[in-house]
Amino acid sequence: MPLSEHEQRMLEQMERALYAEDPKFATALEGSGLRTYTRRRVYQAVAGFLVGIALLMAGMVAQQIWISVVGFLVMLGCAVLAVTGWRKAPKPGEQQSGAGSGSAAGAPARSQARQRRSMMNRIEDRWQRRRDEQQGH
Repeated sequence: MPLSEHEQRMLEQMERALYAEDPKFATALEGSGLRTYTRRRVYQAVAGFLVGIALLMAGMVAQQIWISVVGFLVMLGCAVLAVTGWRKAPKPGEQQSGAGSGSAAGAPARSQARQRRSMMNRIEDRWQRRRDEQQGH
């Protein structure tokens, strides 16, 4: 559920107050967002994939099938984590949700939100017109 305009304004005011009060802390919080989390998750998944390969090879060398199966399952799980983490990571130019909207980053974020809102309004208007037309016929 999207935030109302009042809630968005309150959030922006809180963010501006945080930047004004402690800019270093606000910048540190901004850097620990979704992008950093997903990047770390992808790196961990790649490391786990390499561990899975090592287990697979160790199982083959020791002629223990169960070790190889465990290695394969670790590889499969880590591959899934890496791919889902990669897809969820925001692109470098995108504004991540929940990020601080300082003076430089606030205007593009607000215009994006406005465009998104207007698009949703158009979709809702079309939906309402279709419903009205169907009820009329």
